[in-house]
Amino acid sequence: MTAIEALVRELGDDIVSVDDVSERYHSDWSGTSPTAPLALVRPRTIEQVATTLAICDRHGQTVVTQGGLTGLAGGAVPRPGDVALSLERMTGVEEIDAAAATMTVWAGTTLEVAQQAALGAGFELTYDLGARGTATVGGNVATNAGGNRVIRYGMTREHVLGLEAVLADGTVVSSLNKLLKNNAGYDLKQLFIGTEGTLGVVTRVVFRLRPAPAARTTALLACADYAAVLENLASFRRVPHLTAFEVMWPNYYEVIAERRGGITPPIDIGAGRAALVELSGDDADGDLVLIESMIGRAIEAGTVSDAFLARSVADTEAIWAMREAGPTDGIVGLLHFDVGLSTGDIDRFVGTVEQRLGARWPDVVVYAFGHIADGNVHCNPTVGTDDVEVAEQIEAIVYDTVAEFAGSVSAEHGIGTVKKPYLDRSRSTAEISLMRRVKDTLDPNGILNPGKVV
Repeated sequence: MTAIEALVRELGDDIVSVDDVSERYHSDWSGTSPTAPLALVRPRTIEQVATTLAICDRHGQTVVTQGGLTGLAGGAVPRPGDVALSLERMTGVEEIDAAAATMTVWAGTTLEVAQQAALGAGFELTYDLGARGTATVGGNVATNAGGNRVIRYGMTREHVLGLEAVLADGTVVSSLNKLLKNNAGYDLKQLFIGTEGTLGVVTRVVFRLRPAPAARTTALLACADYAAVLENLASFRRVPHLTAFEVMWPNYYEVIAERRGGITPPIDIGAGRAALVELSGDDADGDLVLIESMIGRAIEAGTVSDAFLARSVADTEAIWAMREAGPTDGIVGLLHFDVGLSTGDIDRFVGTVEQRLGARWPDVVVYAFGHIADGNVHCNPTVGTDDVEVAEQIEAIVYDTVAEFAGSVSAEHGIGTVKKPYLDRSRSTAEISLMRRVKDTLDPNGILNPGKVV
């Protein structure tokens, strides 16, 4: 009996689909090598996940776990012969513990649903992503997603108190800890956070919650150059409730108005940089006065030439819509690089990439934006062609430059398959060897997301 036959016999055809698996499950947002999986398993319970993995492990059947499929590194893309394990049916908020300020959520729940549930209980789940309506919390945990509020609250890892995961052999490890202080042995949840489903499948998560702020105060600043951006960042970092400091380079800023209907940049940045600043607190009037005074001092100092201060929810949404829009529509050959660098080096890195690519392809355009306060820039170049060999040459140039700047080839989206050839630009031989030893220990038959990360 094959693994697929055993899966159908044990779980039934409501859970296991063999024929005509929808194209939705063939790839993630990276668009990497869309491939139909050998079968699609969509469990409803932890027991069904455990049964799936136990059967696959016995038969040496490879498995790729899928969440919201919003990743940009190919981590959820099947290879020929893989079984796709989608957790999309395992959804919902199981519990909100107001006394402990925690929530327990099924892995297939979208981030937005979890956020709304927290707000309904007077709390906030404080990590946030542009793909919140599609990305699932299980996928966020598996990739250690970052997002817009890392400067104040940290990556997804900092929000996870406990989790439940299923190992390759079907063993269920329930570590649904709610305690902020728990030093009872190894912190096992770290084996599954940011490891992209290569060591186990996350099924439930316990998140730490924080009180929901009464208001958000948002502004868009026109800074003459990156030095001015850094001066403003230093000033706003002194504000204890700074939750976002985002930067957009001119090419990105200008293309938003051209390619995203209904979005009009409220200020002119010229050849400078646009900085999005957000404060989250309980005194809306006080924050408004504070940010107005800070902008006024920055204008006097010459580090801000113009500013737009949100006066309504609609204003705030319009500012964030610019930042989250992305210059993707109709741009041929646009590549996406999500890299981590020292904050002070980011502008120089963007310029170096533009210069090096321009030496090979004079028509290159680089669209850059990112969470520079936490050392993350999305550097998106195009040279006007979608030729695969050209894309590989661009990747090598960009990631070699990342290595020169002592940065990380992945700040938010993981390694998957897209960045696997370049992992050694950011990790030593000893580190990668240790990763492989951990992988071999927890997944000796190599069935979990093979070919990804290491």
